[in-house]
Amino acid sequence: MNTVYKSPQLNKLTIIGGAVGLILLIVLFKSFVTIHSGEAGVLYERFNGGVNTEEVLGEGFHLVAPWNQVFVYEVRQQEAHENMAVLSSNGLEIALDLSLWFKPANADLGFLHKTKGENYLDRVVKPAARSATRSVVGRYTPEQIYSSKRDVIQEEIYLETKKILDKQYVQLNEVLVRDVTLPTTIKEAIERKLKQEQESLEYEFRLQKATKEAEKQKIEAEGKAAANRILNASLTDKILKEKGIQATLELAKSPNAKTVVIGSGKSGLPLILNQN
Repeated sequence: MNTVYKSPQLNKLTIIGGAVGLILLIVLFKSFVTIHSGEAGVLYERFNGGVNTEEVLGEGFHLVAPWNQVFVYEVRQQEAHENMAVLSSNGLEIALDLSLWFKPANADLGFLHKTKGENYLDRVVKPAARSATRSVVGRYTPEQIYSSKRDVIQEEIYLETKKILDKQYVQLNEVLVRDVTLPTTIKEAIERKLKQEQESLEYEFRLQKATKEAEKQKIEAEGKAAANRILNASLTDKILKEKGIQATLELAKSPNAKTVVIGSGKSGLPLILNQN
């Protein structure tokens, strides 16, 4: 039986070679970075000044030095909900439910990572929305917030929040006021007032409608009276006699049996006694 002899030196070289191969494999694996759809990457260069603010890694495959690191951000539009209690112009507490649509500013992703970090939603977006909402709501009464001014308030919150976030490398697309909650007593008082205003408007509408109908009837009556006055003024004795003569001639032409008596008055107009 033959025994293969392996020297300790050969065994040592094999172990070292395997370890080096494993290290190279790990280094090579760490050098491969894939940026998926809707994402972008920020490169941190350990030996070259830290965060690279000039270049943003787009979607796809990238090869980076193994001692560097890539931080991946979602750059699609995102949504955040914020519930807060704020004070109106007269000091009453109002609860608002907001929805924020936002995304990182792609070109400034490096600056966002360097100055705000991956938790920029809690560090920047939500505080900006809270500050803007308190400022805007404090200008209006609960009644305005609950009814007529809701869209205006939503637009003002969006503009003021956007003004803050534009300087923080975040793009704000929309702010939606999803719900407004008032104290129960205030809400009931506003609803009663709005109902009374609606009833008042309805009464005024009915009153205006009745007034217009009366004016219409008055105009029609005046028109009929004027027409009768004109007709009566035009019916002179001569015209009446002429009409009577025309009627007599028409009766004479008729084949039906009839008796006609010529009147003995001044007009001498015919008088029909019977007609078969």
